[in-house]
Amino acid sequence: MYNLPQKLIAEFVGTFAFIFISAGTICADQFLAASGQNGVGLLGIAVGSGLAFAIVVTALGHISGGHFNPAITIGFWVTRRLGTLDSIAYWIAQLLGAAAAAYLLKLAIPDTTWTAKALGSITPELGGDFTRAHGITLEAVMTFVLVLVVFATAVDAKGAFDKIAGFAIGLTVTADILVGGPFTGAALNPARAFGPALATSHWQNHGVYWAGPLLGGVLAAVLYDRVFLRDQPPA
Repeated sequence: MYNLPQKLIAEFVGTFAFIFISAGTICADQFLAASGQNGVGLLGIAVGSGLAFAIVVTALGHISGGHFNPAITIGFWVTRRLGTLDSIAYWIAQLLGAAAAAYLLKLAIPDTTWTAKALGSITPELGGDFTRAHGITLEAVMTFVLVLVVFATAVDAKGAFDKIAGFAIGLTVTADILVGGPFTGAALNPARAFGPALATSHWQNHGVYWAGPLLGGVLAAVLYDRVFLRDQPPA
């Protein structure tokens, strides 16, 4: 059984690794495009982010539960599978990990490579008929799917999928980015938006990436808990 400090270190490291690879993939795409080469594109960004999340969940999930995302943590909190103080501590560890990853990318990669995309900062493509409300809705729906998969594979004991939970969750991140990437950047994760925004002071429409994912996370967790986990009350 792991203690809270060990769990927080796992959340910090996992979130750090995810943000470093996820935002770093966008930086790589910009570098290739600026060099006249074919960038990795939306598919490459989606696959890179999904693989990164799958890897950290598989590697560290047995220690902390493998959240690496405040929207997942709030789902555990609202279903009483994680206490209030522990949830707050998880959030702090996740946001610190995200900030550390973003600042390291900023230090390691020349700013001409990432300036155009503000170090992979997530910004919804607002304009015309696509408003902040649309962005929040899209982020909420995509995060709903992600948290639903987390509960189905990593929480539900009867699902018997705990050993492949990381793979399923990573594929969900990939699929969500393919859908939402062109519109909101598909953060699905307040920490994913927070780290690069802090490192580059790029806060445009930042609230979209808290309101949407947290709402989606709560709805998915409550639905799965009330409908499918009635015989598996929290410890």
